[in-house]
This record gives sequence, C-alpha cells and structure tokens, in this order.
Amino acid sequence: MLELAVLADDLTGGMIIASKLESAGVICPLVTDAEHIADLPTNATAVVLARKIRLVGPQIARYEAKVAGAAFAMRGAKTVYFKYSALFDSNDQGNIGPIADALMSVTGAPRTLFCPAYLDRGVTMYQGHIFVGSTLLSESAKRLDPVRPATTSDIVAKLRGQTRRSVGLADRHMLNAATPSIGEALEARPDTAFWVMDAIDDADISRIAALVRTWPLVTGGDSLPPAIVSDRRGGAAPQAGSGRRLLPQASGHEAVIAGSCGQATRDQLCAFRQRHPVWHVDLVRDSDNPALVETIVAWAAERLPVGPVAIATSADPAGVIEAQAKFGAEGASERADRLLAKVAVRLRDLGVGKLVIAGGETSGEILEALGVGRLEVARYDELFGGYCHAPGPRPMSFVLKPGSMGDPQFFFTALERLREAERQLVEG
Repeated sequence: MLELAVLADDLTGGMIIASKLESAGVICPLVTDAEHIADLPTNATAVVLARKIRLVGPQIARYEAKVAGAAFAMRGAKTVYFKYSALFDSNDQGNIGPIADALMSVTGAPRTLFCPAYLDRGVTMYQGHIFVGSTLLSESAKRLDPVRPATTSDIVAKLRGQTRRSVGLADRHMLNAATPSIGEALEARPDTAFWVMDAIDDADISRIAALVRTWPLVTGGDSLPPAIVSDRRGGAAPQAGSGRRLLPQASGHEAVIAGSCGQATRDQLCAFRQRHPVWHVDLVRDSDNPALVETIVAWAAERLPVGPVAIATSADPAGVIEAQAKFGAEGASERADRLLAKVAVRLRDLGVGKLVIAGGETSGEILEALGVGRLEVARYDELFGGYCHAPGPRPMSFVLKPGSMGDPQFFFTALERLREAERQLVEG
C-alpha cells in the first residue's frame, strides 16, 4: 500500500517532490509512465509519476489523470497528490483544473484543496493570491515569461476559468480559527468542491497537513507532501542524513544539455563555456539544416574523450521572441526539446553515462527518448532534488535542473557529484 502517490506535471517538479520525500525518510522512486507503478519495489511507501503535461489541453489532461489515478488505485494509494508549479503555471483552460476534476472522479473525493506554496523558494499564498517573496506573482519576473506570462495572482479567479466546480477561498483567518474547525467549516459548504488555501509559513503547512490526514485527494506545490508524511508519522522529524547523498555509479563520458531559456541557465552556460566547449543551437538559423543532429554528434564525438561538452538551445529574450515569431510560442520550445532529445540518444550511443539537463520540459522529453521508465532518487540538497539514477543494462545518472534554479557554478557542482559516485565505487 502506498501512503502517498504523486502525479507531477513535469519531470523536474516531480523529482523535487521525490527527493524531498526521500529526505523525510520515505522510499519514493520516480516513474515516467503509469505502467511502471505496478513494478515498484515492495519497500516503496510513496511514488511520483512525472508526466510532461503542463501545457496539454483539457481533454488530454483528464485522460492522463484517469490513467494515473487507476494505476495508483491498483497499488492501494491512501492519498493521491497532484503536484503542479508553485507559480500555478498552466494554460487558461488547464491543465490544473481538468486534472483535479478527473482525479476527484477517480478517487471519489468530495472536495480537494489547492495550495501551491513552496516556502523554501519564498512562494506563499495570502488571500488566495500567490506572492513571490513580497511581490505579487503578476508583478514578478514571471509576468515577462515569453511562453506563459503570469497575468494574474488570483488563484481563485484563475481556477474558476478551468473548472465548472464551485471554487472557494480558505484564507488564514479560516485556517487559524478555533471554532468551528477548518474541517467543519469546509464540510458546512458541501457544494464547494475546490478550496484555494492560504499558507505563509510552516505552521500553516502543518495545519493543512493535519486537515487532509484522511483525504483521498490533495493538490498543491512543493511544501505540502513532506508535511503530510510527517503528520501521518505523528509529527516526527526526519533523522539527520535521511535519504541517499550518492546513488549507484554510471561510467562513461559527461555532457550537459540545456533547453531552458531562464537567466539562471544562461548564466550557468556562460560559466561552463569558460572551461569546456558549448554548441549553441540557433533555432531560427539552424531550422532548415537536415544534418544538424549529425553535425552536433560529430562535434561532440571529437571532444567527449577529453572532457564534458554542452549542447544548448537556450536563448536570450530577443532570441526567444524571434523563434516564437517563426514557430509559435509553444512550437519553438517543442522543436527545441525534440532536437535535444535526438542529440541525447546519440550521446548515449557515444558512451555518455552522466548527463546534466536544464529545463523541466526538456528533461521530460529527453528521458522519454532514452526510454527511462524508473529512477532512483537522492535526497534534496544543493542540487535541488535533481540527482537521480536509471538502473539497467546501460545505467545512466542524471542531474535534472529547473531552468530558474542554481548559481552560475551549478553545472560543475552537478558533474562533480556524478563523478563522486563513480570514484566511491572504484576506491571501494
């Protein structure tokens, strides 16, 4: 029986949840396809199913949710958790509302809540609005996102555009009121199925975790799942050093692949370029080159025996606008991810066993192309939960990084961790 079964709407977000649960002392593998849930190790008490579904339409979103829900039910999941971006990143019609709708039907839940808070990253909820630090989401840098700009911070309003169910707000006053209890207050309004919930600190998260102790369905960001597990274990804090820092080694060459256009990723590529070769793909300039993948692979083959290389489609805002003008907002990113996935498969064939990938959508596309179905996950640390390992006849180790995270030296830090695992085996 699974205590917690998580459906994540992209790979790096799912990886963060799995690693946070590992840090809490929970054995939580990550899978990329629902069919692998039946083959989980018997000691797993949680699982994360990470799917590339953040930008899908409502119909596909509902289908994905039903498939995931059925697979979770077969493993006796006590609670299903739908994890989405702390910035409530989605199309106007979904995916968040449609997936929650479908999971309510599958689990039989009478109600669920929405709390995208990610306190570690300064993302909080107050009066139903997302704040990034002290700034409303719609006034933060997210408003300038070239693919999905944040036009509102009001999650109640946004969610009402994605569902026909009634949406209510459970603010901090309701959460902290002594009488009636928050559970009684929600039950007194049975016609309201979706509740957007405030959370500005750990105490709020703990109260919410206690509230949902027996709920079959919960949705939210990154802060809630570890608190849910802790609450169900009597509030016990994880033991120091819980979760693995090093995973099984993967031999072979090293490479970095970057699809994110975030400033953090571009800074990391700039630092990497000072010491190692980088091939930068210009989508507009290179789009008509049928030999592009072969050319990149030949370039990499000459350099990999010497040290790591990077291949990137990352672009500055002007480059993003130019690519979107030619291919469309979503078409440009899809084209980039498909190209990088083809390159990744060829790099594996060249003997790359250690791979750092920047970008959640890019990570999902690449692991799918590589046929990676299940991953062992390390604990959450300075690699933001992205360190993982794919066992099998051709093992590979990865560090998967959300585009907006990490200091300029991140790629070096990630590669050193992958080398450390290999050195430990050799020295042992």
